[in-house]
Amino acid sequence: MELSDIKIFLEAIHNMVTVLYEALYGLVLHFFKSKNRKIRSKLPVWHMKKETSEHFHLLKKVFKWIVLPASLFYVGADLCFFGKNALDSMLWGMLIFFYSNFLPDLPSIYRRKKNRKKNNTNNEDLVWYKKIALLLFAPMFVWLLFSGIDFRWDTTETFHNFKSLAIYGVFLVVCGLFTFGDFPISVGDVTEILSLPLYGIMGYLTHLKVDRIW
Repeated sequence: MELSDIKIFLEAIHNMVTVLYEALYGLVLHFFKSKNRKIRSKLPVWHMKKETSEHFHLLKKVFKWIVLPASLFYVGADLCFFGKNALDSMLWGMLIFFYSNFLPDLPSIYRRKKNRKKNNTNNEDLVWYKKIALLLFAPMFVWLLFSGIDFRWDTTETFHNFKSLAIYGVFLVVCGLFTFGDFPISVGDVTEILSLPLYGIMGYLTHLKVDRIW
């Protein structure tokens, strides 16, 4: 491959990342605007734009300089050493990376301030397994909200902590095991199984970094 071909390839990747960044930014900003209108949040639009911009700025850098090069290496190494095509797990991993970057904020639609009573109901926080359900199955609860289904599990949990990250990581290991694991499990299977939690943890950590949790 000539130097000019490499340059064209790198420019194509840069353009792809830029277009993806702009499309995802618009989509995520629209989602959080809709979510805040639905829950009647008083969070101003300028603050939502600022928060979204900050998260996407670091997300783009991490994807461009860490996730993308590591993904290409991962696919090449799996093909060379184990003779396996890991392209499907790489694409799933990238999707999980982007999703995980915004996951800590998704369950916030059910978050309430401490000591705030609502509809004269019990002011106690949710039990632990309901909190875990909110974290692991956040898209389902978002769907319930936008579907107009009267269902609320109010919690004071913010999910911006390493405990939630650890629970989510274990969940992704189980998902990877059922998605890519063939029994008996080979070394090549292990790399694909662990790809999901690695991508997910990277995305979650990126979010926590922006929010100055670490």
